[in-house]
Amino acid sequence: MSKTVEEINHKIQNKKAVVLTADEMTKLVQNIGPEKAAQEVDVVTTGTFGAMCSSGAWLNFGHADPPIKMANVWLNDVSAYSGVAAVDAYLGATQPSDKQGIFYGGAHVIEDLVKGNTVVLKAFAHGTDCYPRKEVLSAISLDDLNQATMCNPRNAYQKYCAAVNSSEKTLQTYMGKLLPRCANITYSGAGELSPLNNDPHGRTFGVGTRIFLGGGFGFITGSGTQTDPDHGFSTLMVQGDLKRMSPEFLKAAVFNGYGPTLYVGIGLPIPVLDADIAACTGISDAEINVPVLDYGIASRDRPVLKEVSYGNLKSGWVEAQGKRIKTSPLSSFAWAKKVALELKQWIEAGRFFLTIPVEALPSRGSVKTLSVRIPKTDELPSASRFSSITEDRIQREESLCIHCGHCISLCEEDVFHLDNKWHVIVDAEKCTSCGTCCDACPTGALFLVS
Repeated sequence: MSKTVEEINHKIQNKKAVVLTADEMTKLVQNIGPEKAAQEVDVVTTGTFGAMCSSGAWLNFGHADPPIKMANVWLNDVSAYSGVAAVDAYLGATQPSDKQGIFYGGAHVIEDLVKGNTVVLKAFAHGTDCYPRKEVLSAISLDDLNQATMCNPRNAYQKYCAAVNSSEKTLQTYMGKLLPRCANITYSGAGELSPLNNDPHGRTFGVGTRIFLGGGFGFITGSGTQTDPDHGFSTLMVQGDLKRMSPEFLKAAVFNGYGPTLYVGIGLPIPVLDADIAACTGISDAEINVPVLDYGIASRDRPVLKEVSYGNLKSGWVEAQGKRIKTSPLSSFAWAKKVALELKQWIEAGRFFLTIPVEALPSRGSVKTLSVRIPKTDELPSASRFSSITEDRIQREESLCIHCGHCISLCEEDVFHLDNKWHVIVDAEKCTSCGTCCDACPTGALFLVS
């Protein structure tokens, strides 16, 4: 027996779809098997709620009068990236405050905005003819922004390696506080509730899939950075409208000694199209294994203390090195279940429909590492792409020219013109060496030579 997304959406529209959360589906598959479960269930909702450092938001502030091309931007003294356009900025969740350090960061600004709080925008610029303003200081809220788009390059890890510390000192890490001499183990991820554990081959989702994101609707925009499907550590790149999200499912946090992060709630609806998908959504914590890595060794390739299941980790204890070691989660299973339940209720109420992905995500691939090497002299960036205007006749560097044609309207001598293929033709014999075109060329392709 098989179903289609269209058939399931029709049942959702008529409020007749049978929806289970992932942990409910695990019990059902164990009791009646995947074949019968596929006949009975239409959608399985998943959920995860954990620290997702690779998160942030694109913000558009609108133009002041006179306008400004923001070169440096801060929100509540947290620096945002402004190397795009004039009044856009990307605020990263882990960016620390210039004044409060790691105890307040981009995550807190995002949470403040979603809560409806006012934040202080500060921006500086060098000033241009078209953007003469050089600074802005303004109180703003989420409603004041034209757009506020959460855009997270790496979220919803399929699973995550657990952590232990064999050294003689306490370590403060993104895996929380690790006590010395292997006194505790911390772990992250939602186990059997995890979105990507319930469809590990990506049969039902991909680019364009609608998801639960931060209490609102979001979409998968691609594979997340550092995705590693070959080893069962896939990730997602996601985005959604921050203005429609809820502070209940976006929580700023700080790991002492490490810095700020953002807890994000993500839920993926999985259509039960056939028995194979039913079997995948029937996965249990006992079947999901991760290594326990020793953070006491300061290396990219940390040694493995032991391989354990989420069932082992969630029991509260792991047997290793001849002793029982306490375990504790960093993700919230309670909030992960809330995500799955909220999404379930949306679907049952006919408020949330399934989407067919525009494109599947890669099912194979692994993570490359950075091989650090000293750049050669010819690999170093030059001091400037723009030559000083001191010579006599125009010359073009063909490899730099993009044939935009900006030079044409600047030249009184008609040195430049477009051919019938919209390529810029240069008649250097007409050049009077005024240099007007050289500093205007956006790619630095034009310069004067003797």
